[in-house]
Amino acid sequence: MRLKQLVSVLVMHISIADNAKKRFYAAGAIPGLIRSQVVVEMIEQWLKAIDASTSDVVKE
Repeated sequence: MRLKQLVSVLVMHISIADNAKKRFYAAGAIPGLIRSQVVVEMIEQWLKAIDASTSDVVKE
């Protein structure tokens, strides 16, 4: 029997402009697109960019 990996999940609320929210929800109507996963991937990409830029500063 395989054990599933336990993942800690926390709920986060954000405030965005109404127009951006409407566009985001409309794009989420695309089959197979899960809005929360899109947000998670965007945050992960942003964190990688921050990590890369701070590692450049440390190297200098």
